Amino acid sequence: MLLLKVSTFADMEGEETFDSSFLGYADEVVEERIADDDVILAKGTKNTSAVSLILRGANDYMLDEMDRSLHDALSIVKRTLESNMVVAGGGAVEAALSVYLEYLATTLGSREQLAIAEFAESLLIIPKVLAVNASKDATELVAKLRAYHHTAQTKADKQHLSSMGLDLTKGTIRNNLEAGVIEPAMSKVKIIQFATEAAITILRIDDMIKLFKDEQQNEED
Repeated sequence: MLLLKVSTFADMEGEETFDSSFLGYADEVVEERIADDDVILAKGTKNTSAVSLILRGANDYMLDEMDRSLHDALSIVKRTLESNMVVAGGGAVEAALSVYLEYLATTLGSREQLAIAEFAESLLIIPKVLAVNASKDATELVAKLRAYHHTAQTKADKQHLSSMGLDLTKGTIRNNLEAGVIEPAMSKVKIIQFATEAAITILRIDDMIKLFKDEQQNEED
């Protein structure tokens, strides 16, 4: 069957005509009732440039959560295609960067050493929180994770360990790149960058003003 996609247009003489280039094709166009709404579905189109996803849930709260989860998933795919580069997830990047910055701090002989060392320590918050949320031993897992990345950065024949991350299902350390637990490199860079800028902004605050309610006014009230 033919599906009319664009309305008519006026020709040179003012008469309305149809142009076949504005016609599309679909195997079926049907009206169906979904929940409390009637929708028109076009099925089997030749040129599928858009897809509609219909979410069904027990209540509005579940639908809102499904909508947020689906939006996050599509955003991650979008970021991955834009950056064209992925990194291992499960705290692998944070642990590797923490080990590298700790070594870098020891090479400095100024007060910058303290700032870099503290920044390296703060990066371990991510794998620690991941382990705690999964009800795992965060101290032991993070210690093992740091040991793997230290080995990867100090031994040339162990560089394949740089993709090691947390396996929160089994409570162990695994190669997350091979396991398919990955993150867009662009998102990871921006997350660390924005978090650092936010921390710097807070540290620049050297005064705080508190407004107390007038006690005399409270007594009169």
